Amino acid sequence: MAEVGWAEIGPDRTPFPSAAHLACWAGMCPGNNQSAGKNRSGKTTKGSRWLRQALLQAAWAASHKKDSYFQAPAHNRMRRRGRKRGLVAVAHSLLWVMYHIWTDGTEYRDLGRDFLDRIRADHLIGYHLNQLQQLGLTVAVTPVA
Repeated sequence: MAEVGWAEIGPDRTPFPSAAHLACWAGMCPGNNQSAGKNRSGKTTKGSRWLRQALLQAAWAASHKKDSYFQAPAHNRMRRRGRKRGLVAVAHSLLWVMYHIWTDGTEYRDLGRDFLDRIRADHLIGYHLNQLQQLGLTVAVTPVA
């Protein structure tokens, strides 16, 4: 994937001041067609078809790799929005990661499947306690040592 990205985008990153600009050029941005408060078709923009194909293949592989950062959000998006739209969202995220790796010169470090749950731990605890209370149950939360 990196080779295709490098070949399609080129070594010069100056035309892309941000990852959003690169995603728009590549055709991986979600479309936004609103008029008079109504949302219409949200098709993605046209861009580099070779880069798009490579990104979608990489997104499919990333969404099926066990315990990877992209697995949980991918399956969540696929369940809510459909398989293809979920893949485009993961491909968009992959392009953002690639941009930051190329511009910052950092190495990719997978954060793990439960990264988002760890960030939102307090929110998840409160949400599930609320659900249990609505069912008429009283729960005492004690952290595991």
